Amino acid sequence: MQQLRLPDAGALRPVISTHKPRILILYGSLRTVSYSRLLAQEACRLLEYFGAEVRIFDPAGLPLPDAAPASDPKVQELRELSLWSEGQVWVSPERHGAMTGIMKAQIDWIPLSLGSIRPTQGKTLAVMQVSGGSQSFNAVNQMRVLGRWMRMITIPNQSSVAKAFQEFDADGRMKPSSYYDRVVDVMEELMKFTLLTRDCSAYLTDRYSERKEAAEELAQRVKLTSI
Repeated sequence: MQQLRLPDAGALRPVISTHKPRILILYGSLRTVSYSRLLAQEACRLLEYFGAEVRIFDPAGLPLPDAAPASDPKVQELRELSLWSEGQVWVSPERHGAMTGIMKAQIDWIPLSLGSIRPTQGKTLAVMQVSGGSQSFNAVNQMRVLGRWMRMITIPNQSSVAKAFQEFDADGRMKPSSYYDRVVDVMEELMKFTLLTRDCSAYLTDRYSERKEAAEELAQRVKLTSI
């Protein structure tokens, strides 16, 4: 019971960081005209307006999971960006009623743990999708499941853009619409949640079961060294 601790309200009010929130955007298509990429770029503009530092990962050249070693340059680029980020945006087309394999491959290359580091734990996440037909939520629902699995703080709001080919102009900018308004809502909410949680994410994800396991491992090592 030594690892059982009462919640500490003071730990939720740490010294506030002053650097720009660091946001990574992933999108799930390699098409020349990619509406998920256009939506990712629109999200980037909004996040930069709200004061974030944003990087968009280009999935072109990323090998399939297990088809190359983790030392592959594109895999390393993705993992380093994930570690760098304090929040992420995942944007996928919906294909055959699901997120694309390209989107899933990127998430699969980000491990749950690297030694003692958990690359995504405690980071904020916003999910969005584009559809060629009527509005659907299959891809965002799947990405929510993955966000929980990756131990991320997935914000309540989300965006699903139906008939995406009608929602962007010739310059690749999103047209004014209720869909665009929702994208603004989602990016604004992501920024708020990131600012709210980034400095206390380690405390928010500090778990009794993991403290207990670590204490037992330490006790075992001490026992062995005393023999």
